[in-house]
Amino acid sequence: MCEWRGEVTEHGDENAECPWCHAPTELMRVLTPEPEDAASGKNIHAAALGRLGGLKGGPARADALTAKRRREIARKAARARWRKKT
Repeated sequence: MCEWRGEVTEHGDENAECPWCHAPTELMRVLTPEPEDAASGKNIHAAALGRLGGLKGGPARADALTAKRRREIARKAARARWRKKT
């Protein structure tokens, strides 16, 4: 049996052979689900670009904040969390 690994388009017959050496090959199926964004009508490429910008923006914003402003934001968040518990 050949040890070639790669992707091949299935044509429906179970007697597959290796496209490289034409020896009998063990079939291994990999199912890829349809992305959820494509079903919702969103442009997946635009979503990926937006995510890239978001990944850069958060650390850049944190670097621009002063220690005093970071402390204010943290206090406000802590108060909001404790307010939910009472």
